[in-house]
Amino acid sequence: MSATARTAAPMPDDIRGMKGDVPIVSLTAYTTPMARMMDEHCDFVLVGDSVGMVLHGLPSTLGVTLDMMVMHGQAVARGLTKAMLVIDMPFGSYEEGPAQAFANAAKIMGQTGAAAIKLEGGAYMAETIAFLVQRGIPVMAHIGLTPQSINTLGGYKVQGRADQAEVLANDAQAVADAGAFAVVLEKIPANLADRITAQIAIPTIGIGASSRCDGQILVVDDMLGLFTAFKPKFVKRYAALAQTGEAAIAAYAAEVRARAFPAAEHMFSDAVPSGHAEQSTLK
Repeated sequence: MSATARTAAPMPDDIRGMKGDVPIVSLTAYTTPMARMMDEHCDFVLVGDSVGMVLHGLPSTLGVTLDMMVMHGQAVARGLTKAMLVIDMPFGSYEEGPAQAFANAAKIMGQTGAAAIKLEGGAYMAETIAFLVQRGIPVMAHIGLTPQSINTLGGYKVQGRADQAEVLANDAQAVADAGAFAVVLEKIPANLADRITAQIAIPTIGIGASSRCDGQILVVDDMLGLFTAFKPKFVKRYAALAQTGEAAIAAYAAEVRARAFPAAEHMFSDAVPSGHAEQSTLK
C-alpha cells in the first residue's frame, strides 16, 4: 500500500499488511501545519511524546502529560486526511496496569480520533498490550531505547548489544504475540534489527536501527534541521531550516530597525478599494 496509491487513511490492519512490502513511511508531528505537509507522503504520523523536548523545551519526555498528548493529537488530526494517526501514551499513563492503560488510551482515542496508540516496553508490557487489543485499542509497541526509561537505561545509549540481544529479540516476539500491529525498534544494532524483522510477523519501524526494517520514522524537526546543536547519528538532515529561519528573522529585524519594513506595499491607505474586498490576514 504505497503512499502514492492511498486515497484514505490506512488502518492498523493495513499497516500490518505492509510487512515485507513497500517500506512504511512515518514522521512525528505536533501541529496542524506540519501534519498537512506530511499527509500526502506518510503512511502513518506519530504524535510522539518527544513533543515535550521538541516544542516545550523539557529535558526529557518524562514531564509530558496526557492532556498535552490529547491537545497535540487534536491539532495533528486536523491536518490529516490520508495518513493514519498514532499517539504516544505518556510516562505514567499506562505502567500501573491494564485498567489504567485502557482508561487513558480510550481518552486519547476518543478525544483525538487516533487510530492507535503507542506504548513503550517489551515482554513486561505484553499483558497490557493484549488487554488493550482485546478491547478494541490497536497498539504499536516500542522496544530498544525507550526514552521514558532513560533513568534506568543510563541515558540515550544503544540497546541490544552483546547479551542484551536475546532480551530484545524476546521482547519483540512477546509484543507481537500479544497483538501489537507493529513495533518501533529504536537505537539498536542493525544486525539485531534485521534478525527481529525476519523473526516476527508484524512490521518493524526503525529509528536508528536498519534499512531492512519494514519502515522508518524520524522526528520531523530533526530531519528538517530545526535543531543545530543536536544531531543523533541516525538522523539525516534533509534541510537546514534553523539556519534559513534565523537568517530570515535577522533580515526582518534589520529592516524593522531601518524602517524599511513595512514598505508601502505592506500598508493600507484610507481610500476604499474598488471592485474587490481586501483579504483578511486571519486564516
